[in-house]
Amino acid sequence: MNRWLETPLTEALGCRYPIVQTAMGWVADANLVIASTQAGGFGFLAGATIAAAELEGEIRKVIDATGGSNFGLNFHMFQDNATQCVDLAIKYRLRAVSYGRGPDKQTIARFKAAKVLCIPTVGALKHALKAVELGADLITIQGGEGGGHTGGVPSSILLPQVLAAVKVPVIAAGGFATGRGLASVLAAGGAGIAMGTRFLMTRESPTPAATLERYLKVNDPQRVRVTTAVDGMRHRMIENRFINHLEQAGPFGRLRIALGSAWQWKQQTGMSLGHMASVFIRALREDPSQLSQVVMAANQPVLLQRSMIDGAPDEGILPSGQVAAAIGELLSCREVIEGIASEAQQCLDALLARSQTLPSNRPASIGEPL
Repeated sequence: MNRWLETPLTEALGCRYPIVQTAMGWVADANLVIASTQAGGFGFLAGATIAAAELEGEIRKVIDATGGSNFGLNFHMFQDNATQCVDLAIKYRLRAVSYGRGPDKQTIARFKAAKVLCIPTVGALKHALKAVELGADLITIQGGEGGGHTGGVPSSILLPQVLAAVKVPVIAAGGFATGRGLASVLAAGGAGIAMGTRFLMTRESPTPAATLERYLKVNDPQRVRVTTAVDGMRHRMIENRFINHLEQAGPFGRLRIALGSAWQWKQQTGMSLGHMASVFIRALREDPSQLSQVVMAANQPVLLQRSMIDGAPDEGILPSGQVAAAIGELLSCREVIEGIASEAQQCLDALLARSQTLPSNRPASIGEPL
């Protein structure tokens, strides 16, 4: 393998290329993880949206297909089966876990004892520092260009900040889909890149054709924008009819939409009428003005399911990084990973060659081409 691509990420995760496939809800299933792993990347299962009864089977499916546990599991501590996710990651000695709202020091200590690496995702410098304090082995920074819940700091600012402040390897996410992007991260001192949207837009992605077609049609990064209308937090997604309708509605209109969608799909979520009522009453007591956001946040997995499983892109939400506007075709995971790796090697080889053409006793002047 080219020396440029041997990084602390490949050493720690045991993959060929410093390229991570992130755990997109309803997208990062066993088949996608198998494809990204066999192509030399490192894949994460989306444990937050895989049904508890199916999770162990998905883990075993990847192990059987790849011949080992050299992949990861993503989860959130607030999900109902968080304990199951922790136990399964340890039981099968998975190489890593990733998370946003992460486990406490005691849980992290369990992972470390089992040699399961902890790789939290952060969107701000202060969160990176806290993650290291809690015991993170590597950190993924997600710039504001990234899809789904995202911060407001772009990768070009966040990556240098975190690299200067922490000693653990740093993976960059948010806006990456090319070898040039990987080369820039490695040149800055990063350990590799993580991509979600680029893997969502592959031939192995389980995303329905109608939804993938909507992603492919986006050619303006401004149409992949941030909204707070879903749950009050920054959420980057492709603009569609549902989001426009939600944003244009007033507080009571949003509540009606939220309750209507909850009622329409409650069977799919397993949500009982009693549970719906308890959420409604609790939110009403705590902050009546935020009631629609509370209900919509609880509804979010179903909104994702409408687009990512049912193939109804105008009836759900379409989380996406801005980079979707720069992707014009569906490639295989192998073509994506090997293409990015090859381009990154060429970029870094060219940079080295330019630097070697300078006289050894004279540094380049400002403005002088390297």
